Amino acid sequence: MTTENKPYPVNLKGELTEMPSRWIWIFKCILVIPHIICLIGLGIAFFFLSIIAFFSIVFTGKYPKGMFDFNVGVLRWGWRVGFYSYQALGTDKYPPFSLASDPNYPADLDIPYQEKLSQGLVWIKWWLLAIPHYIIVAIFQGGAGWKRGGLTFILALFGAVALLFTGKYPAEIFKLVIGMNRWVYRVMAYTSLMRDEYPPFRLWDN
Repeated sequence: MTTENKPYPVNLKGELTEMPSRWIWIFKCILVIPHIICLIGLGIAFFFLSIIAFFSIVFTGKYPKGMFDFNVGVLRWGWRVGFYSYQALGTDKYPPFSLASDPNYPADLDIPYQEKLSQGLVWIKWWLLAIPHYIIVAIFQGGAGWKRGGLTFILALFGAVALLFTGKYPAEIFKLVIGMNRWVYRVMAYTSLMRDEYPPFRLWDN
């Protein structure tokens, strides 16, 4: 397991480049519906490709590059939608319908490709080794994201209410929200078999 205090190879970006509107966040549960429909289909593909990747790693020690890029794209798409909606409420800029990185969007996700993955860890890292992280992620995400009022959603909502009354998203709340999402996506990358390094128990990169 990785214990050194160095950046984990999951690069999550979420920037408050422009202060969101005081009230648009109220309607984002409706505005994201087209993305949710897309993500349901993409999530199904992600699941089956991850199963294929599992067997590929078992026999070859490699995650097929095309499948890796696709699945990273799905996570990236999901993070942009989450940043726009109730995982962060960090922007009013509508997320692109794309798997590709977009330097013009204030949220992004990148996971470097690992050329060789452990053929032993693949059997246990997605369930046994990840149990401590699953407990923390359940607290952050509430078991099923904002629908069950996880801590991330609650903090983002506090930020939105502050925005409603003051016109500003409190910086410390935003920093915590991004840190929690960073933690979640590190765990997702690890349990999706994309990296062998064990995710650190911290919110920040350093």
